[in-house]
Amino acid sequence: MTAMSQTSDRGRARLIAQWLILCAALVALMVVVGGVTRLTGSGLAIVEWQPVYGVLPPLSAADWQKLFDAYRVTPQYRTLNPGMTVAEFRGIFWWEYLHRLLGRLIGVAFFLPFAWLLWRQALGRDQIRRYSVIFILGGAQGALGWYMVKSGLIERPWVDPLRLAAHLMLALLIYALLLWEAMRVLRPASDTLPDFRWPRARKMTKVALGMVAATIFTGALMAGSHAGFAFPTFPLIESEFLPSSYFGYDPWYFAPFDHLATINFNHRWLAIATLLLVLCAWTESRWLTLVPRARRIANGMALVGLGQVALGIATVLTGVPFRLASLHQMTALALFTLALALVYELRPPERV
Repeated sequence: MTAMSQTSDRGRARLIAQWLILCAALVALMVVVGGVTRLTGSGLAIVEWQPVYGVLPPLSAADWQKLFDAYRVTPQYRTLNPGMTVAEFRGIFWWEYLHRLLGRLIGVAFFLPFAWLLWRQALGRDQIRRYSVIFILGGAQGALGWYMVKSGLIERPWVDPLRLAAHLMLALLIYALLLWEAMRVLRPASDTLPDFRWPRARKMTKVALGMVAATIFTGALMAGSHAGFAFPTFPLIESEFLPSSYFGYDPWYFAPFDHLATINFNHRWLAIATLLLVLCAWTESRWLTLVPRARRIANGMALVGLGQVALGIATVLTGVPFRLASLHQMTALALFTLALALVYELRPPERV
């Protein structure tokens, strides 16, 4: 391979990685905005799914009135916002509009460069297959989002917590796949030096990553059920460490998704367990000879993990204020990102 072809390959790899990272950043932004829509009660402001026509916002007073009239027949308006004015409706409309607009932007930002790369024959067969899966998952995410919204337009004044959690976890999966593919393109060869301890460190980090994802799932249940507002105390719930109602919910198998005390207890102590695993993974990594980049990722993961738990406790104790709750959600995504990156950094040295 000539020096010119090597330079060309490196430039193409950087271009593909930048595209994937941009898409991942847009997905991360969409997750953050989605969290804001939950906190502001904006998620049900738009009662129709119009993937094409919905791109344009209301342009006249008549358009606003039409959207507001459609919203006024929803359970959320009748139960939580009776008497809301059109001006107040605009305040919740824009967050949901931005959330849906970002979804459309992500689709365009992924599909157009993907089509161009296919046309230029710049992707390998395995890349085409993996990127196609990501594109399909993106389409499924839009459909799942509407399925979630529909659950709040019939009887209850908010979306079903389990559908919300599924919507968030699919977004997290898409985000993880985009980042992983970007790292594969940027650093195809492992920088981990041979060491008998690295398999244990990688296994611990993978478990920590899974626990972070599980904690995010229970956090979505907290947000969807508004359970965070129910018990502004820590570590006690209902004046008890383990609420007496924890085992008394009927049917018991719905308790993790419906019962506020159970949802709170599970999320809080799963978060503590996750922090312990994150710190164990960080400790394991301290014994390895890592490149400076990987060392910074490991140290950042430990620090963000500590900050995330502190933010969660502060959010509960202060009654779930908007800014603190939003920061708590963003930090969760940062912790997931760092854990994912460390898993990649600790991959087997012999694999390319």
